[in-house]
Amino acid sequence: MPRLASVLLLLACIASPLRAQTTLRPLTLDDFNRVVALGDPQRSPDGLWVAYTVTTIDAEKDKRNTDIWMARWDGSAQQQLTTSTDSESSPRWSPDGKYLAFLASRGTDEEKKQGAQLWLLPRQGGEAQKISDVKGGLSDIQWAPDSTRLAFIQSDVNPADEPEKMEGWKRKTTPPIVIDRYHFKADREGYLRRFYDHIAVFDLASKTATAITSGQVDDQSPAWSPDGTRIAFLSKRAASDPDRTANTDLWVVEAKAGATPRQMTNTPAGESGRPTWSPDGSRVAVLVGDTDTNYAYDLNKLAVVAANAPGPSAPRYLSPGLDRAVFNASWSKDGQRISFILEDDRSQFAASVPAEGGAPRKITGEGMVISAISPGSAGDDRHAAILTTSNTLPELWALDGGAPRKLTRHNEALQAQLSLVKAEGVTSTSKDGTEVHSMLVKPVGYVAGQRYPMIVFIHGGPNGQDDHGFDFFPQWFAANGYAVLSPNYRGSSGRGEKYQKAIHGDWGNLEVVDVLGAVDEVVKQGLADPARLGIGGWSYGGITTNYTIASDTRFKAAVSGAGSSLQTSMYGHDQYTVQYDIELGLPWKAQEKWMQVSYPFFHADRIKTPTLFMGGEKDFNVPITGGEQMYQALKTLGVDTQLVIYPGQFHGLTMPSYERDRLQRYVDWYNKYLQTAATTTSRQQ
Repeated sequence: MPRLASVLLLLACIASPLRAQTTLRPLTLDDFNRVVALGDPQRSPDGLWVAYTVTTIDAEKDKRNTDIWMARWDGSAQQQLTTSTDSESSPRWSPDGKYLAFLASRGTDEEKKQGAQLWLLPRQGGEAQKISDVKGGLSDIQWAPDSTRLAFIQSDVNPADEPEKMEGWKRKTTPPIVIDRYHFKADREGYLRRFYDHIAVFDLASKTATAITSGQVDDQSPAWSPDGTRIAFLSKRAASDPDRTANTDLWVVEAKAGATPRQMTNTPAGESGRPTWSPDGSRVAVLVGDTDTNYAYDLNKLAVVAANAPGPSAPRYLSPGLDRAVFNASWSKDGQRISFILEDDRSQFAASVPAEGGAPRKITGEGMVISAISPGSAGDDRHAAILTTSNTLPELWALDGGAPRKLTRHNEALQAQLSLVKAEGVTSTSKDGTEVHSMLVKPVGYVAGQRYPMIVFIHGGPNGQDDHGFDFFPQWFAANGYAVLSPNYRGSSGRGEKYQKAIHGDWGNLEVVDVLGAVDEVVKQGLADPARLGIGGWSYGGITTNYTIASDTRFKAAVSGAGSSLQTSMYGHDQYTVQYDIELGLPWKAQEKWMQVSYPFFHADRIKTPTLFMGGEKDFNVPITGGEQMYQALKTLGVDTQLVIYPGQFHGLTMPSYERDRLQRYVDWYNKYLQTAATTTSRQQ
């Protein structure tokens, strides 16, 4: 608590000089374009600078642009390094500090078709230079310790991308898509053929790329050994059919052409994250999830593996009693500790643990969310991190032993104008006795003793959580006069494995119980008007919305985004066949189960809630078919409904004008049904 108090005092002191001169105003739709997003912090080897990405929205061009910036570690300056209208990403310092590498797709339309290429920015001055010309582009660049090479991910080239070169296909018409894979489609990637991602190495002196791995399997997350001779990575190489499992193992390969990869782990669970080597090269830290049966509800645990064992070895868990997920692990220079992001009940902390094991130590306090943290490449335990609270916009902060220290001021001027609401925690008890933790944002201008229309806004996943971090959606609803309740229903993360796995194979049951219990609690507290309740969400939030309105008629308006209900129609149509086969069973053998999880469609006649359905035209994650079917059902039944399809968009909308449109449609739909009655005074409970 003392750490939290100092952080909140620091935030108040930073904002107060500007706020004292400004009348705060509610958030507007135009502010969506004004919020600057920060990401991918990377400390320089000497520890004096932090490189990071800054993403802004150009409303006129209807696109986002990401540039690379850097800030001094002492907070005295921030400097923009790239200004191209084409986005840059993945800033990475060379270990000798001479270069900052990044990825960009620049030049003519033909050059951009090649994909992102490697660029080098000399730290002694001068313009960035493109140094690679790899067909298909590069991704996930990682410097070798000697600063002469970079490992990266290279995809197999698809001949269909150059149909004029294909035998017997000499016209501009795109060749037919021929598929023979079990897992054959993915959102954004489209239909999947047998083209895979592999590890390659780019040599700066010769400007040549050398393939290190190959085969009909994806390799990912390369990590150099401290001596620069080997690369650890993750792969499903041991699987008889990689498409039928989520179990990724840890592998290592010599950094030269023709080398044979060696398997380092062979766990029934899946390894994930980026492997990270101990400074002496004897161990590799890796995250371990869960088995195929539970992979959709896995909880990443931190483990270390012997690096030089002749065959696969068992991971040693560093905090076996920690029933919370961890991310982004990195070693301290002396090899004594490993730092990471720790997800806990409605927060994400920076934390560390002794390399020999033990209890984690939190570096940051309650009430804040660390969304990205720099790896420990600067040789100490200090980190740069992207930090927010529910009512503070993102900035880059230094974590160096005391309270977090702000390094950037990208959103400070906007922050000083806005009346943002601090989210509060709500604890409710579901009808079966389960304790549920939710987030509540009161409407701007809230007056105690009044009841307000309330939107229940449900997160997707379901393996995720609503937390104390900044989220534009609830702030936007609050600015329009709504209380916003975000329940962390069973299936959510942050509360341990048992809580996450509670809905395994039983969708639409306990989630609804928890949502309704949370609503009952806020109504009981006298804040929410029970006659003016709305509900909505995106992805699994949209799916849960459908489950809820088919179970309870109290909601007067609903917005279901990228959802589904007739789950049998999703089989082979979306990207989750592996999960369906394992968790629900084959539809022709487990018909009762599939009918059970499809009840919103088969009981559509129970839905009385006017509902807006939305989704992306090209969504392969939860295809728009799910929304179309429910829209057609309600239209047939005479329930007020509307269907909005965003052309060319995938599961997550990316075009700013469509994102703004979605925000406005949410509010317009809720206003139509929830703002018709006068605000009522809370009764004594």
